[in-house]
Order: sequence, then C-alpha cells, then structure tokens
Amino acid sequence: MNSKVASPSPRTSAAMLPFVVAVQALLAAGIIIGFGFLIPGIDTAAAQFLSTGAPTVLLMIAGLVMVPMGVAQARSSGTFTYLRAQPVPRPLLLVADLTVWLAVAVPSVAVAVIVAQLRYGFRYDIDWPLLVLAALLTALTAAAVGYAIAVVLPPLLTQIVTQVLVFFVMLFSPVTFPAGRLPEWYQSIHDWLPFRPAADLIRAGLLPQTHGASDRDLVVLLLWCALGLVVSVRAIVRRA
Repeated sequence: MNSKVASPSPRTSAAMLPFVVAVQALLAAGIIIGFGFLIPGIDTAAAQFLSTGAPTVLLMIAGLVMVPMGVAQARSSGTFTYLRAQPVPRPLLLVADLTVWLAVAVPSVAVAVIVAQLRYGFRYDIDWPLLVLAALLTALTAAAVGYAIAVVLPPLLTQIVTQVLVFFVMLFSPVTFPAGRLPEWYQSIHDWLPFRPAADLIRAGLLPQTHGASDRDLVVLLLWCALGLVVSVRAIVRRA
C-alpha cells in the first residue's frame, strides 16, 4: 500500500502578498490620518513628528507581527518542516523569507510619506542615503527579531506575543510622540529597545534639518538585528 503526502505549496502564501502590501498601505494612511484626530489642533511640528514616526510603526508591525504570524502558520501547516527538509542550506531559507518581507514592508514608507504630504501639507527635506539605510535596517531588524520569535516559541504563544507587540509599538513606544512624555525610567528602557532608535534614524532621514539621530541609535539597532539573525539561524539549523 502506497501512501503519498502532498507537499505544501508556496502559491497560497505568494497569492497573499499583494493583500499584505495593500493592508500595509491602508495602515499607513490610517496611522497618519487617524492618529491626527487624537491630537486636537495639531500643528506642523506635531504633524511632522507623527508623520515621520509612522514609517517606523509600519516596518515594526510588518516585521514583529506579520512575519512571526506567517512563520507560525507555516509551522502549524507543515510547510516550514517541508521546506527545511529540502536539499538547500537552511540559512538560505531565512534569507529568502527576509528578502520577501523586506520587499513587502519597505514600500509602506513611500505610502506614509505621500499620505502625510497630502494630509498636512508640509514638505520633506529627505536625506536619501540615510533614509534608505535606516528603512532597510529597521525592516531587517524587525523581520529578523520577528522570525526569531516564531522559531523559538510555540505557534500559539507566538500569536499571543505578536498581539501584545502591536499595542506596545503603536501606543507605548515613543515613535509617533516625543519620548519626553514618558517617565524617565521608561525612557531609559526604550534607549535599549529598537523602536525609538529606529524612529530617530528614519525621522532624521526624512527631516534632517529639524531632527537628528546618534551613533548610539545605529549601534542599538544593529545589535538587535544581529541578535535576531543569530537566534533565527541557530534555531533553523539545530531543530529537526
């Protein structure tokens, strides 16, 4: 008696990518327009801070929420195990996944910039090299950390953690509002988390004349990126 196990097809996941890109675009518009309603009599400075923080929120949500949820689903359905059984280096699977998610996440930065200009009427003075570097590094860091969460934790716990991260990034991280509004002890915690450093780097790329970033921001983001990549690679290589 012969039994055959159908191999999971990547077509379903590929078909979902345009939907994910569309959701990212709607989220970009929603953050900039919707959060603006929460600030009565919003002035140009507040609008600029909100608008320059929105790309970081989008990239973080894509990496810390969508990536681990996708990997958790792949683990539950067996697709993840199937792909790891193929005769290709396992770290290459991580590179392929991260490349796809980078392609999905980064365009949301352009959407956020366009929506902000249309909504609030100010113009950006973009430092393109810094903006490109900051956006790519932020997207890679978020995706690497999100991937690490998904390969280390059980799928159900991964989904719970991602839901917590959504609220933490959007409401409790100094990305769309100044860090000075937080208690000093909470500001100190964010000095070591990737959210504020990523926001400062992207903000400096969008409005370099009024906002800046430090070398420490870059170092913190690089450390989180390295941590996510190391944990992800070790988990992929070691687990059967």
